[in-house]
Amino acid sequence: MKRHPLEQIRNIGIISHIDAGKTTVTERILYYTGISHKLGEVHDGEAVMDWMQQEKERGITITAAATTCRWRNCMINIIDTPGHVDFTIEVERSLRVLDGAIAIFSAVEGVEPQSEAVWHQADRYRVPRIAFINKMDRVGGDFFAAVQSIREKLGARALPVQLPLGKEEDFQGVIDLISMKAYVWHAEDLGRTYEEVPIPEASLAEAEQYREALLEAVVEYDETLLEKYLSGTPLSREEILRAIRQATLGLHVFPVLCGSGLRNRAIQPLLDAVVDYLPSPLDVPPVQGINPQSGEVETRASDRNAPFSALAFKIQTDEGGRRLTYLRIYSGQITPGAQVYNTNRNTRERIARLWRMHANKRERLEWAGAGDIVAASGIKETLTGETLSDPDHPIRFEEMHFPEPVISIAIEPRSIGEQDKLLWALNKLVGEDPTFRVKSDEETGQLILSGMGELHLDVVIRRLLEDFKVAAKVGKPQVVYRETITQPARGVGRFFKEIGGKNHYGHVELLLEPLERGAGFRYQVSLPDEELIPPPFLPVIEESVRRSKEVGVVAGYPVIDVQVTLVGGSTHETDATELGYQIAAAQAFQDGCQQGQPVLLEPVMAVEIVVPEEFMGAVIGGIQARRGQVEQITSRQKLQIIDALVPLAAMFGYATELRSITQGRGTYTMRFSHYDRVEEREAHIP
Repeated sequence: MKRHPLEQIRNIGIISHIDAGKTTVTERILYYTGISHKLGEVHDGEAVMDWMQQEKERGITITAAATTCRWRNCMINIIDTPGHVDFTIEVERSLRVLDGAIAIFSAVEGVEPQSEAVWHQADRYRVPRIAFINKMDRVGGDFFAAVQSIREKLGARALPVQLPLGKEEDFQGVIDLISMKAYVWHAEDLGRTYEEVPIPEASLAEAEQYREALLEAVVEYDETLLEKYLSGTPLSREEILRAIRQATLGLHVFPVLCGSGLRNRAIQPLLDAVVDYLPSPLDVPPVQGINPQSGEVETRASDRNAPFSALAFKIQTDEGGRRLTYLRIYSGQITPGAQVYNTNRNTRERIARLWRMHANKRERLEWAGAGDIVAASGIKETLTGETLSDPDHPIRFEEMHFPEPVISIAIEPRSIGEQDKLLWALNKLVGEDPTFRVKSDEETGQLILSGMGELHLDVVIRRLLEDFKVAAKVGKPQVVYRETITQPARGVGRFFKEIGGKNHYGHVELLLEPLERGAGFRYQVSLPDEELIPPPFLPVIEESVRRSKEVGVVAGYPVIDVQVTLVGGSTHETDATELGYQIAAAQAFQDGCQQGQPVLLEPVMAVEIVVPEEFMGAVIGGIQARRGQVEQITSRQKLQIIDALVPLAAMFGYATELRSITQGRGTYTMRFSHYDRVEEREAHIP
């Protein structure tokens, strides 16, 4: 296989709200670059990238799928990510390792809740993006309204580099503001070819206006071009492209293109924009990490001759339990049979084989290097977010942060004989998905599965049956609550007892203070006298407190938004032990929680409901009946968009209710917003 120079590699993701057309656009990219020889349609269950059986049935993307294509001598590694909020982890871990992204927006809906969420995820990782306004052929499609929604809702400097040629049913192609030419696509050959035509007289003034705005925006970031522009010297196409690229890489602007994936129009210019505007591995800053031996910060630039380093960003398990570990290689190179060092676990792993992935199909590789995104088999212990490096030059990259589950269900095998098989399968799924958790309920003996939403857990249950052939009894979904305290409190724990013929002493005093919502859990030491508790016991106390916070005093849910400070205690010359301090710390934490007026917290969801105007009153009444609070109402053509905050516990069964109220014409999406106090009248819910 040809080894592309680093400047000819693009690692990009395709991100958006559900149903904006990510997978459809990806299918066209694969078709026009020659990777696939027929157009796979999502609605027919034939999309190459939606390869899982559940994806074909549901018509949505569930797992991020990787593929590779070539365009204008560049190798483009693409990850098609899900748009549903339940699978936000797939977007998170993809953006962590990608250099650039295409954000797709519907020309009808503009910026939607999940497109807003994934945009801000990309902001967090400083990923340069281009925007593609899809579905220009749809009734109600409005390019300029979509661009304005990007500016207003995302606070982004959206910069059109194209204008649509025609709209809705008459959408034919695009006007290129750089070359000032128009392009029309041919329907007969599924959009493979297109022709250059003059810009219609009616659109010329508007095109010139937008071209001027484009030039004014990008020359700001290039002093040489700014001088030429201000002096009235015409800029060449190459100079304009370079200026747009420079401004895009600096996250100053986000080029906006448009087209119709379903109608096969304007995909080739999108590929050109990927090559022209999005970064190669050489354009992104060197990745930073910690040397686990010295503790010092080190960097690894994209250099195939440097020591090997890579991040494992995704684990995939097939029905036979075989693991594939997806790697983004940041430096160095690797071949099958090589040994690598997991700096998170202090263990060595062996690369058995390397693969270039095309959705669920594999292309065997004999070599991979910096800038590549590949899959490796043979890696047994490494999990998502862990670093693999050259054993002689270790480095550990920053770990990923995963959202906490908000919903759970009870599950048990249909027969005792299937218990071990169920546990084995669940263990494999936990290894794949960091937002999926499994724990045992000691009271009932049942296993509790926790995830990001009803769809998330439904997909897991289906995978148990279809991929791992494990049938199980499943309970109803339950909300995952949290606990916190409402006032500062001091907790004291004293333990002095003989166990196994040995005395064990411990004495700990903790100060518990409530924090603002979303602050999490903090621990610190502030002893007035360092000799009160011997230093060797301090880590034991912290570990015991962190373990104790997983079971609160109200209903046994994890404690959040609390700061715990070790403020006092005492020791014993002969009987102080780790066990004594461990038990005393747990007692002190529990005592502090009880003294701090503990309350129950429930997950609150941000819900967006889109309904025809005539049903708005009934929908708002339904939201209020579910303890919801309407935040704002906006109009979009003949539709009303209701933004509300509603407790997750009240949202079960809402899809059926909304269909009934709106005669099937209303839709809604929701995502986790925050935890809030459960009202007294609702405290019986858990």
